[in-house]
Amino acid sequence: MSTSIPEDQQRNYELFREFLATALLESITEPTTKSRRRNKTKPKRKKTASLSHSEPRQNEDDAKESNQEPDLADQIIGLHRRPSGDDTREETEQEDDLADFTDYIATEIFTCLPTDLKTADYHDYTSTPALHRRYVLPLTGADIPTHLPQLDPSVADSLAAYGITDEERRGVPELLAPVLTGFLGALATPPPPPRATHADAGGCEICGRDWVGLSYHHLIPRFVHAKAVRRGWHRACDLQSVAWLCGACHRFVHRFADHEALARRFYTVDRLLAEDEVRRWAAWVARLRWKGR
Repeated sequence: MSTSIPEDQQRNYELFREFLATALLESITEPTTKSRRRNKTKPKRKKTASLSHSEPRQNEDDAKESNQEPDLADQIIGLHRRPSGDDTREETEQEDDLADFTDYIATEIFTCLPTDLKTADYHDYTSTPALHRRYVLPLTGADIPTHLPQLDPSVADSLAAYGITDEERRGVPELLAPVLTGFLGALATPPPPPRATHADAGGCEICGRDWVGLSYHHLIPRFVHAKAVRRGWHRACDLQSVAWLCGACHRFVHRFADHEALARRFYTVDRLLAEDEVRRWAAWVARLRWKGR
């Protein structure tokens, strides 16, 4: 039965899952040192006898190997070695299996995290000294049982079953230590200033056009910043949230709602696009292209 993540925890869950997915991929694709059988050179005078005794054993070994179910690592490595002309159905199924496995492990671990980490953002993390004292970075494997005391044993069983962890080489705590370290480090990283995000904008965030100029729109209009903080609508650290919009969409947004309504109700792109009028506008303006002279 799948566990749903509350809406106010989705952002941190997706951030945690990204770090976990990276660790899982690195674990299942890293080369492993396995002892290989070496065929000893047999004297020529014993060639017939050697063949008669070794062939059954060789056949038996091959049969054992063929009956072994390939683990997740073998499947993923196979994705990169398969010729491009082969059927991709199996590849797609294996990628889906990996995605499902990652979602399952991420959900099971995230739900066991302390509550304050599930919703904390940069402002919460940097303004709460207790969090810094509790989570001294970088974390080590010895720290994980303290921070995840209620982790379901089935997680360890699943990771071991797929060959991702083992008690001799690397256990679950050693796998999760860098994951949690990266997750906490991301929470402690300040968001980029508005202008720095321009390079990441793939196009207008309303209509999607990428061939027109963009400018940044303060999702919480600057005219009501002081009022928004004073009345508790938003925190001061959230006032610089922006969306990159084309000129047409930028003007439309300010015609669609006044400053106070934008600050109180439409302070994210998702909230804007939830309105039928905005979606109709976006669909219409997205079809407009400049005509060459």
